[in-house]
Amino acid sequence: MKPIVYVNRTLLATILMVVTLFGCNNEENPTIVSPDLSLKTSTLGNIMTGEGGKTLYFFAPDVAGDANCTGGCKDTWPVFYKETPTLSAGLKATDFATITRADGDKQTTYKGWPLYYYKNDAKAGDILGDKLGNVWMVAKAHYTVMIASRQLVGNDGKSYTFDTKEGTGSSLFLVDSVGHTLYAFANDKNNKNNYTKTDLSNNPTWPIFETSSVVKDIPTVLNTGDFTTITAVGKTQLTYKGWPLYTFGPDQSIRGNTKGVSVPRPGVWPVVNFTSPVAPN
Repeated sequence: MKPIVYVNRTLLATILMVVTLFGCNNEENPTIVSPDLSLKTSTLGNIMTGEGGKTLYFFAPDVAGDANCTGGCKDTWPVFYKETPTLSAGLKATDFATITRADGDKQTTYKGWPLYYYKNDAKAGDILGDKLGNVWMVAKAHYTVMIASRQLVGNDGKSYTFDTKEGTGSSLFLVDSVGHTLYAFANDKNNKNNYTKTDLSNNPTWPIFETSSVVKDIPTVLNTGDFTTITAVGKTQLTYKGWPLYTFGPDQSIRGNTKGVSVPRPGVWPVVNFTSPVAPN
């Protein structure tokens, strides 16, 4: 006769529960956490998104790195802030920083541009805020050129308007991805640099704006077809509407500086935007 084995049912149930939770092979089941900032594919290319996949934006008046969307603007365009955001592939921590706004709130910046949401973007993937007022741009990891909006102040300390006359008021103009102002030279011709000497001796004053290829990532308020490249004294120079583009050395690589508009007199080195005429042949 076989012995009778008595099973403690409570103990057996406990053992089965432990096996179910941890598995026979001790496999872990980590929780997947979405990054605070991601790059997502959209009809405008790869754009930056925040919480819940909501699109993030740049504001042209913030070219100097300060946040100028305040009051009711801030209600429509809520700020993005995360002190140390987690990032998806394609984004670098060194490109992000935190600023303290004039109202005391903190805001995250990307390459110096404060980041915002748009309240009318109801769901992930919406891009309804892009190019509103010609001053809002979806946030991207890289723009070759961007739009700035600011009072033009020349090297002479005087205020100028976009038509190169003395006066006050914000002007729209092209800058590079980190807010350095781009200029045209009045004596250039269509896709022809007439300024830079072959020995590059004057390049430090008005550096050629170099690019590796024809621009692709630009604000949608601009026309990609208005951009091309030329070879000038061995350098690949970006042109806009046929105007070869330059930066200004005495701007000292300071975001939003526009000192060149008065050198040597207004109109010789104007800033440019989508209203500028095509360069003459």
